[in-house]
Amino acid sequence: MQMSEILDKLKSLQDVLAEKYEIELKLEDLPKSIESNLGMLENFKKEYIDLNAEYEAEKSRISALRVDLDEAIKTREISEKGMDDVGTHREYDILEGQIKEAEERENSIRREIQKQEKKLEDLDERLKQSASLISATENDVTEQKASMAKELESYNEQLVALKDREATMSEGIDSETIFKFQRIIQRNRKGIVAVRGNVCDGCHMILPAQFANEVRRGDKILFCPYCSRILFYEEETEEGSSFYSMDEAGSLADDFDDDISDDFDDEDEGYSSELDGDEDDLENQDDDDSKSSMDYDDN
Repeated sequence: MQMSEILDKLKSLQDVLAEKYEIELKLEDLPKSIESNLGMLENFKKEYIDLNAEYEAEKSRISALRVDLDEAIKTREISEKGMDDVGTHREYDILEGQIKEAEERENSIRREIQKQEKKLEDLDERLKQSASLISATENDVTEQKASMAKELESYNEQLVALKDREATMSEGIDSETIFKFQRIIQRNRKGIVAVRGNVCDGCHMILPAQFANEVRRGDKILFCPYCSRILFYEEETEEGSSFYSMDEAGSLADDFDDDISDDFDDEDEGYSSELDGDEDDLENQDDDDSKSSMDYDDN
């Protein structure tokens, strides 16, 4: 298989893998969407249990108060009946005191019962609200589970289809390249990018000219030394060209110096002579750069 065919297959495989990994992430996140409702449901149930325990304790307290009230009423009634058999003033005072004490206790218990009954009513209302919340949340969870089951089924069907396409597109490409390609797409969702000029379109880093030329030749699969993506060369329009070879560095410097020299006053002869001397130095430097470029290409 020619290298151009392999690169074309990788470009198509890239979309398949990106979609596959996206669905796999959805499959991981899908159960989390129901966790919040399950957590609320557990909290509502715990709150209901606590409220119900408080409600039952309050009922027991009221029952005990009613027993005390009955005793207070009996005590008062016995004392009141005893008034008929009073023979002395002292006995009368004692019974009157007992009746008054029984009445006070009776009234106190009645007030406490009313207070506790009001509290019991509040607890009963809170229990009804809690039970309603539990019922509504349970319905939500049931609906979510049904919906999630359908989504899971749909995602799994998509995954099977994508894995089949992945297997077909991977044919003819060595397993090590596929493995690296998969790892790159898992991190970046983009595993193969163009080199325009000598710039990687993935990380926008400037590549060494010799390396960019190797990508341009397309003899083998090459990975970006900066972002690890697989590279393929894409021709650029002349206006947007960003490719600068080592031999072009000198000419770029000359153009830059020409622009600077235009800004100076031509009548300043002394300064012009100094600038001419600098330009001679730059020309010598350009020659050195050209030699360095040739040495780099030879290597």
